[in-house]
Amino acid sequence: MQIGCVQLLDFRNYRTLSYRPSGRLNLLTGRNAQGKTNALEAVGVLLTGRSFRTTRLAELPHWGAEAAVLTGELQRSEGTRAIRRVLQRRENGTWQASGESCPWARVIAFGWQDLAIVHGGPSARRAFIDGCAARLYPSHLPALLRYRRLLEQRNRMLQTRASAERLAPWDEQVATVGMEMIDRRRRAVAALHAELTRVYPAVSGEPQKVQIGYRSVVGEATEPAALVAALEQARPVELRRGQTLVGPHRDDLAIELDGVDARAFGSRGQQRLLALALRLAEVLPVTEAAGTAPVLLLDDALSELDPGVRDNALREIQAAEQVFLTSPEPLVVSGAARWVVEGGGIAAA
Repeated sequence: MQIGCVQLLDFRNYRTLSYRPSGRLNLLTGRNAQGKTNALEAVGVLLTGRSFRTTRLAELPHWGAEAAVLTGELQRSEGTRAIRRVLQRRENGTWQASGESCPWARVIAFGWQDLAIVHGGPSARRAFIDGCAARLYPSHLPALLRYRRLLEQRNRMLQTRASAERLAPWDEQVATVGMEMIDRRRRAVAALHAELTRVYPAVSGEPQKVQIGYRSVVGEATEPAALVAALEQARPVELRRGQTLVGPHRDDLAIELDGVDARAFGSRGQQRLLALALRLAEVLPVTEAAGTAPVLLLDDALSELDPGVRDNALREIQAAEQVFLTSPEPLVVSGAARWVVEGGGIAAA
């Protein structure tokens, strides 16, 4: 899959933009605060309806605008498909997004916030694996939203100190949906692990052993009964605290390099490389699941990397299909389409 063209109206610092990227590697350079990251974000919003930077729609339109419009064309072997997104301010001041999603469009984005996957708290790793699972299995996101609603309802029951009899139906529902989520997360982690063991040594240039594994309160159990039992065991503490303390919303992802927890390993550059490798490891599993290659949005992905490692990472990146890579400094990359971003405009270098 490739994006043939992108047109923006009042999106971030772009009042108007018409841009036809290359079908392979697009290198966007320019000074800070000119719109490089905004351009990548626009591509992501256009394809998926969501930003990889924020959950607040109000942050996306140009300051003072009543709407933002994003249009474009997606191309693959079967033909071309037009796509359109509109962000509109309602009368009550809130914002709504409209537009038809493309079922086979996939985006993998990397930015500075991805460092939290390696050295941040468990919530960052859960968000990472849920995003990956959603790209592999379309049913994962609806299940995640349903699980969150069930969790809110169960928490309200706990806060009223409900009896075991009243909590039992909620335990069963939380356990059923929760185990479905855990199963998809485990499969996503297995697919990532298989590819990461190739990607990380290739980009690092070192024969290091990298491992990722899913860590859950239910261990390796596969039946909802295991999660029901864990909820029952935790119930006295949950009633005191008024919140659900076990389940996929408390699980974690273990990431190790040569048997050492990656959160305590190496320099910021090494952690950044591992976070990038995790994103690049998604490409093959997502391509196989969706039947078409994802678009890569890599925001300043090569910063803080040694020259040799940067060259290795570029080779891996160029093996993908369509890529958008930003850099504050000009880079010489064979075969790349070079673009200069300045003042809300994009021009060929």
